[in-house]
Amino acid sequence: MRFRIVDQREIARNVFRLRMEADRPVGWSPGQFFHIRVDDGLEHLLRRPLSLCEAEDDRRFSVVYRLVGPGTRRLARKGPGDELDVLGPLGRGFPLHEGDHRALLIGGGVGVPPLVQLARELRKRGVSVLSLIGFRTAEDVMLAEELAECGSVWILTEDGTAGRRGRVTAALEEALEEPPDRFYACGPAPMLRAVQSALAGRLPGYLSLEERMGCGIGVCMGCVHLCRDPEGRTRYRRVCTEGPVFPAEEVVFS
Repeated sequence: MRFRIVDQREIARNVFRLRMEADRPVGWSPGQFFHIRVDDGLEHLLRRPLSLCEAEDDRRFSVVYRLVGPGTRRLARKGPGDELDVLGPLGRGFPLHEGDHRALLIGGGVGVPPLVQLARELRKRGVSVLSLIGFRTAEDVMLAEELAECGSVWILTEDGTAGRRGRVTAALEEALEEPPDRFYACGPAPMLRAVQSALAGRLPGYLSLEERMGCGIGVCMGCVHLCRDPEGRTRYRRVCTEGPVFPAEEVVFS
């Protein structure tokens, strides 16, 4: 599918928000991702999986990404009117549950963007949202205002230059004083492992995994992650099609 870039700007240090418009309506859910081809040439053949950050409607979407190499630098040079070859939205997003009253959202770095549309959808359902978002330093903080439109936001930075000093796990006990019904987390694997360990057996929730993806449709098996089924057996599951969101108790970290 062809998407047209509406605008693009830097929102934190080396982090860009890209707004794009599909050539026809598409269905979506928070937590899904787009598989984007940087250009139509042969230099950057592999697509980049970028999570849905905001959905204005069923045609206009925003994604957020960090500059990490030649491909994303090429993408950052594109502007309004340029077109992109896009697959998606793909994957399984965040499940929403009837009867929930409070939700705890936990994000780290570029794991924060997928939580924005999730927070909006929860708020529409009348769910009270608390977002814990963590970054290395003040220059990396992003999307706090967007999340604040949906509920309370606690910012944590490792060096203390914005919000509280520390990592998001340092605020978990305080966040549980008004017990949420469920948590949703997205971020680097060490953060997800720590969140899973801290909340296991105490609070149901979901983890959104970030893995390198080749095809994005479950064929290449390049994004598999070890998971545990209800019977306790472990097997590899494809993040691109069976995820990227999994029940927290199913994910196995090495």
